[in-house]
Amino acid sequence: MKRIITTMLLVVASLSFAQVEVVGVVKDSIGNPLELANVVAINQETKALDSYGITNDDGRYKLNLNSNSIYKIQISYIGMKSANETLVTKTTNIIKDFTLEQDNSLETVELTYEMPVSIKGDTLVYNADSFKRESDKKLEDVLKRLPGIEVTDEGKIEVEGKEVGKVMVENKDFFDGDSKLAVQNIPADAIDKVQVLKNYDEVGQLSSVRNNEDNIAINIKLKEGKKNFWFGEVTAGAGPDERYLVHPKLFYYSPKYSINIITDMNNIGEIPFTTSDYFKFTGGFKGVNRNSGTSFDVSSGDMGFLTMRNNRAKAIDTKFGAANFSYSPKKTWDLSGFAIYSATRTDMEENSNRQYVGDDDGNVTIGQNETTESNTHQKSNLGLFKLSSSYKPNVNNHFDYDILGRVSKQSEFQDFYSSILDNIDENKTQNPYSINQNINYYYTLNEKNIFAFEAQHLWQDEDPFYNAALTQKEQFQFSDVLGLDSNQEGYNVAQDKRIKTNKLDAKLDYWYVLNQKSNINFTFGTMFSKQDFNSEIFQILDNGTRYELDNAQSNIENDVKYSFSDIYLGAHYRLKAGKFTITPGFSIHSYTTNNEQLGSELKDDFFRVLPDLNVRVQLKKSENVAFSYSMQTNFTDVNQLAEGLVFNNYNSLFQGNRTLENALSHNLNLSYFSFNMFNYTNVFGFINYSKRLDQVRTQFNPSSIFQVSSPFNSNFADETLMANGRFERTFGKLKASLGGTFNYSKFNQIVNDERSINESFTQAYRARFSTNFKTAPNFELGYNLSINDYEQGGGSNKFYTHNPFANVNMYFLKSFVFKADYSYVNYRSETETINNYSFLDASLAYQKKDSKWEYKLGLTNILDTKSLNEDNSSVGLISTSEYFVQPRYAVFSIKYDL
Repeated sequence: MKRIITTMLLVVASLSFAQVEVVGVVKDSIGNPLELANVVAINQETKALDSYGITNDDGRYKLNLNSNSIYKIQISYIGMKSANETLVTKTTNIIKDFTLEQDNSLETVELTYEMPVSIKGDTLVYNADSFKRESDKKLEDVLKRLPGIEVTDEGKIEVEGKEVGKVMVENKDFFDGDSKLAVQNIPADAIDKVQVLKNYDEVGQLSSVRNNEDNIAINIKLKEGKKNFWFGEVTAGAGPDERYLVHPKLFYYSPKYSINIITDMNNIGEIPFTTSDYFKFTGGFKGVNRNSGTSFDVSSGDMGFLTMRNNRAKAIDTKFGAANFSYSPKKTWDLSGFAIYSATRTDMEENSNRQYVGDDDGNVTIGQNETTESNTHQKSNLGLFKLSSSYKPNVNNHFDYDILGRVSKQSEFQDFYSSILDNIDENKTQNPYSINQNINYYYTLNEKNIFAFEAQHLWQDEDPFYNAALTQKEQFQFSDVLGLDSNQEGYNVAQDKRIKTNKLDAKLDYWYVLNQKSNINFTFGTMFSKQDFNSEIFQILDNGTRYELDNAQSNIENDVKYSFSDIYLGAHYRLKAGKFTITPGFSIHSYTTNNEQLGSELKDDFFRVLPDLNVRVQLKKSENVAFSYSMQTNFTDVNQLAEGLVFNNYNSLFQGNRTLENALSHNLNLSYFSFNMFNYTNVFGFINYSKRLDQVRTQFNPSSIFQVSSPFNSNFADETLMANGRFERTFGKLKASLGGTFNYSKFNQIVNDERSINESFTQAYRARFSTNFKTAPNFELGYNLSINDYEQGGGSNKFYTHNPFANVNMYFLKSFVFKADYSYVNYRSETETINNYSFLDASLAYQKKDSKWEYKLGLTNILDTKSLNEDNSSVGLISTSEYFVQPRYAVFSIKYDL
């Protein structure tokens, strides 16, 4: 490994030192520097564009050119005559200034070469062909080469450190802007331009009156040959042990309508749409009252299905299909929609060692140990659909309607062994569904008065079922609490649960524009939620009959009706003064909660004033500092309030608290962003601090493996401090980045009726270096280091994870592409190495230039790593686990480009 890295660095260094730096200033005829002028250098021997630059606010530019070469330098600026000059490089750096003359002609200036990067107002435009390589196959490959853009492991796109909220193709939403589906499926050879739309606002009428500086969208412009034609690809593959892969995808774009079809069926562990993706997929829906100062999130009532580690498992079989369309019956009316279906079968195997800790004095001591072995089989069928209509009859009226539906059918069977309880069979099933509707109307009365009405309704129905069959009765400590019939061979307990949610959010906004620099915004809004929670624990006898637990020592049934309402009035003043944009404001809230259960009703009414402030300093066009403060009221939903016992799993019961009150948080955020087009340096950083009062926490007595927990309002303040930053710079064909994340949290628990202060400090450092050569092999080297430090009561734990990685991408003999990805993980405590493991994947593809056929051999987990290890530490529990993954396998595939 060390030899490979050393060789890569020597190759890169030799290529870097053979270059000459050309710098200078571009001015107009009276000596004023010209910002954002385009400068390109064309190699006169190869006729290729070897370097380019954009002048900064001082008119300075910089080019990195090959030594001993002849170049044609071309400078262009809107409204100026372009300049052309021949430049001969030697071995020393060159200083060269340019002066552009005013162009009074009406003719458009024709550039010999298109700029790789250009700026048009708030839009940053990348010419894809300037960055693409022959080995690039999808949008993700192209985006990773662009200065200032990052693609995370989860498929999210970040521009200058900010997450992209929407991805479009030809100005049409791609699956409602989902970035993961876009980066993994849009073919690289279809991309002409990548447009980064800063200060993006879907409602043009409101773009000048509300803060949208952090809103970023990406629009993909297609090559002319891909418009008004079907394009895409079909991939099919097979391998030993019945491995298979089928992956067709089709696209069609025209001015009037578009169609996207994506399918993927495989059992090689490639998951196009995970369960986590399903629940994170918003479908473009945003909370109407997300900035109101009230936080009331409807939590999931499921039983907590097991999740995969790093999207790996012992066996994964997935079938995925998705379709997206847009249609414009006329210029003022747009229709769009999508449907997504994902069916996944997953096998997981895990061995764990658990230590339950804690004593009556609150000190951490070794308590009861439990060794477990589990084999889990999951079935997951997920469905999403959405229809949208947007009607804009004129510039003063804008009407939107959306409906988003979710439906799923999930089951999990776990064959579980416990050293204390012997064999346990656990079954979990759930078939939830939800319908979310959104209606918006925006009206501009005149240049001074703007109105906006937004409303959103959610209907959700959840029905999680849990069943645990235990062969060992004597050690099951919940038997008396639940009143189980002990005259059975084993205990077979089950739980029915049903949660129904009906939630409405609505608000009316009015903006009065005082002048071009300031406006006043008044908001009248409401949030109303009604939830029904029903659950019951029962026993299934040996003969299969249902046994009602009438002798239970605690309440094992729930019949709860909970309603929440918030009516508020808000006011904000927005002022632009030079480099400053200041938006102070406040909102006045009238809250009402009503809780009916156990034959009684508990009601609470109160008022609260919540201030907020946003300040932004625009230091330069691409450099700003922002500060925000907000006070927020946080409410829990019905899942925390139901006082009847509810199973979390076979050894954990939860009992809600109907007297829970709201929590109050103070949130501060400071951020800095800078993107320097002169030297392609991207710097961002932010610090978040939050202090929460009366936070809902959990108390329990961890004296054995059996725990009954319940929530309460903590009298002690909880605090979190998070900082994140990254420095990235492009040096010609080289790109380097260095980043870090720091997270400190302090929260309070009640353990054995004593206060337990828990502190955690996590650090994550990232260093990455990559090349972007046209023909030479490209490499990526990186190192991730994470440090997790936990302080719990009288004990502490500290863990280190070292993760160096290296990737290679080689295009050779004008037809072959070789790719390899290597990752090594060393996981250790302060005293010893707990585990080492590594993964190596590689592929070799063959495709003749201009051929539609590609042949590929892929090898996954070449080192045949069997399992991953993981340690977890929480209040009352320390655990280590071994998690098994798919073995080494090979797949040969054929792809045909349509």
